[in-house]
Order: sequence, then structure tokens, then C-alpha cells
Amino acid sequence: MSQELKMLVEQANRVVVFTGAGISTESGIPDFRSPGGLWTKMAPIDFREFVASQEMRDEAWRRKFAMDGKFEAAIPNKGHMAIAKLVDMGKVSHVITQNVDNLHQDSGVPVEKIVELHGNSTYAACLNCGARYELTEVRSHYEAHGHAQDCTFCAGIIKSATISFGQAMPEKEMERAGSATLACDLFIAIGSSLQVYPAAGFPIMAKKNGATLVILNREETELDAIADLVLHAEIGETLAPIVQLN
Repeated sequence: MSQELKMLVEQANRVVVFTGAGISTESGIPDFRSPGGLWTKMAPIDFREFVASQEMRDEAWRRKFAMDGKFEAAIPNKGHMAIAKLVDMGKVSHVITQNVDNLHQDSGVPVEKIVELHGNSTYAACLNCGARYELTEVRSHYEAHGHAQDCTFCAGIIKSATISFGQAMPEKEMERAGSATLACDLFIAIGSSLQVYPAAGFPIMAKKNGATLVILNREETELDAIADLVLHAEIGETLAPIVQLN
């Protein structure tokens, strides 16, 4: 355990936690961007292609359902649970995440405390009216007809509720993340390479606004040089002792 990180958390009044794929790999979820990851073997489908082509939509859903098995068995690990406890203790005001796996919600963090910058892979939504669809419904239609259904309310395109390459970032969530970042006095970036913008701009924003910046990641990041504390370590093993998590 890092005694310095424990001290910083204890002294802080308002902490923001920012998480990337690294925290979820400890739950068995693959990091698509890492060397050897899925996206190095198969290029992701661009949002514009998804919207323009029924064939691309069908392929996107085929990939989605093929990958879901890797996500369904995943449960929150010690890192997720430690963050949830810090939220429950009133130390962490918001969890800003690049992940789409719903593990922060599953760990007990209230939905209103979570800012999902890249959406959520556990349900789908209409791109036109925003109606929510459960994946079981979408999958049943796909398996019966070979393609995803259109929205029953407006005939719009239904898509997994994640942000794809080429798709605009969610304005409301970006605004929430910005407000939370500017209000914190300690910003902890966990399990992120901090290479994907605009999401990776939040640690910079926090630092420029006077907050203490901590980076916890197994590998070096591009922002290590500006951080007040850098820990290259396993996430769960580092965070769990801070909240006395067994």
C-alpha cells in the first residue's frame, strides 16, 4: 500500500476518481486498445459506417453479441470495491470512467455519482429518440431475423449505448465531468493510459485548477511528469488497504 496515497485521501475534502480499462482487466475484461487487444486484430466500426450501412450495423451487433460472454462473467474487483467504499464514506464525489462495463454500478456506486464518458455496453438505445432497449430483446430479434430491430417508437436506429469511433462525446456527461473536476482538490487517475482525448484532458484540467494529481497505472503514462504522485502498481492491491478492504 502507498502510505502517501492514503495520506492524500485522508487530507482531501473532495476526491474525483477517473478510471480506465486497467481497473477492469483485473476483473477479466480485455483491454481492447492494448498490444494484442481486439482492436489491434480487428478495426472498430466507425459510427458513420454504422449509421450509413445496414451491413455494418449487422456486423457491429454480431461482434457485440460474440464479445458479451467475456463481459457477462465479470464482477467488480477489489479496486472497484475500494472506490465504492470511498464514495460511501463521502470522500469521493464522482467517479468519471472511460469504461462501459457497468462494474462501478455493480460495486455499489450510486448512478448519480458515476459519469460515463464512453457510454454503457449493458443496454442499447435509439439514436433518434433515445428510447432504451434491453440487450435480451435486441438479441432475440437479431437471432430471429439476422439484423437488429428498428425503434418501435420512431423507427430510428438502435445501437449499443456506447460511444463509438467517430461519434460525438456526450455533452451532458462531459459537462458533469468538467464540473466535478473543477470542484475537486484531489484527482486520482486509475488504470488509464491517458492517451484518449478529450477524456484524458480532465487530469490536466484538475492539475491546472490546483488539485493534487495522482496517477495509478501499471505502465507509464504521458502525464506522469505533471503528477504529484505516480504509482506503477496493481490497482486492487494498492487501493484495498486504504479503506481496509479484505
